[in-house]
Amino acid sequence: MRSKELFSDFPGTKWNGSKHRWVFESLNDSIIQFSHIQNEDNVFDYQSQQFDYVAFDEATQFTRYMYRYLMSRNRVTVNGVHPLFMMATNPGGIGHMWFKKEFVSIGEPEKAHMVEVRPGKEEQHMFIPAQLSDNIILEDRDPGYRGVLEGMDEIERKRLLDGNWDIHAGQFFPRFDRNIHVVEPFEIPAYWKRFISIDYGLDMSAVYWWALDDLGFYYCYKEIHRPNLSLSDLAEAIREKTNPVERDALAYTVASPDLWNRRQETGKSGRQILTENGLSGYGLRKADNRRVEGWRVLREYIKPIKDPTADEDNPKLTARFLFFENKVPNMIRCLPALQHNDNDPDDAAGEPHDITHAPESARYFAMSRPPLKSLTKERKEELLQQRKERMVPISSVTGY
Repeated sequence: MRSKELFSDFPGTKWNGSKHRWVFESLNDSIIQFSHIQNEDNVFDYQSQQFDYVAFDEATQFTRYMYRYLMSRNRVTVNGVHPLFMMATNPGGIGHMWFKKEFVSIGEPEKAHMVEVRPGKEEQHMFIPAQLSDNIILEDRDPGYRGVLEGMDEIERKRLLDGNWDIHAGQFFPRFDRNIHVVEPFEIPAYWKRFISIDYGLDMSAVYWWALDDLGFYYCYKEIHRPNLSLSDLAEAIREKTNPVERDALAYTVASPDLWNRRQETGKSGRQILTENGLSGYGLRKADNRRVEGWRVLREYIKPIKDPTADEDNPKLTARFLFFENKVPNMIRCLPALQHNDNDPDDAAGEPHDITHAPESARYFAMSRPPLKSLTKERKEELLQQRKERMVPISSVTGY
């Protein structure tokens, strides 16, 4: 056992095999306890227990309920100690989505962020990404292990070798890649055309702001992703979040087609309510709601293509739809999480429902755009240089 290599020579230390614990008599009888949870009922084995520190290995092999219950046992037993809950894991497994939502997708890595774990309750979480190359001891001890991972199928290889959290079985957009699609925010030129896309529902409203550059690349740079908004509240939120420069450059707003239906309770359509509450000048346009065709168009915009600004000796990939890091976190989280519909592989699944709103908003926008225009060679070279100077790559080490 690895712990015996680490602790056997530590002064005043004893191993209790029957209880699976180390006792450090020289450190006020402190204990390191090895435990396990096989299913959710096992969490009650730890009822009334308390641990100053909890280290959870392979966290995504457990449900969120297991992790949250064990966190309730993470409390101070000695004055002056601060409780700490740590987890180590690979992408994949039953807990992949909750771990990604509450740790991976919360913002810049290696920094603490406040995360809402239930309505009105926030905690400090931090995500520290790592790849196989960071485990120098393992690579030195087993040089052939990298080759084993490189020989696995694409999904497992990207998970275990690259630490990729955006790929999983049944994924509707398997080519979505943070290294390609997520870019550092920059100041958008005032003359670029702007657009807004809206997927409305009482359970969740997903609103996104888009900007179009001269080369035909679209940047998704701002979002509202909020539940329980009435249509009048939604209109107010959009007005508050849209600055004067964006209003002047706004070409149109594409929105859920059901907003054109009259509502039984008011006799008014959703579109009418939005316009009466301040969106009369936002160019509201009914979205083309053909699902299969829409997903195909969106897939084309997400498809990785050769970056025209990259050097010939250092080729890179980009895409027509790009997303601002830390500005549209729910779009970045939900697009790669979308699943195939089991009954129609060309359509996306409607469950889990909470991840469908942002992709639907992107689908509406993709279907609203015309084919790309051609440019003269001179104008294209000029625009390529401008884009090259503007774009700042995210970390080539972590991919975040």
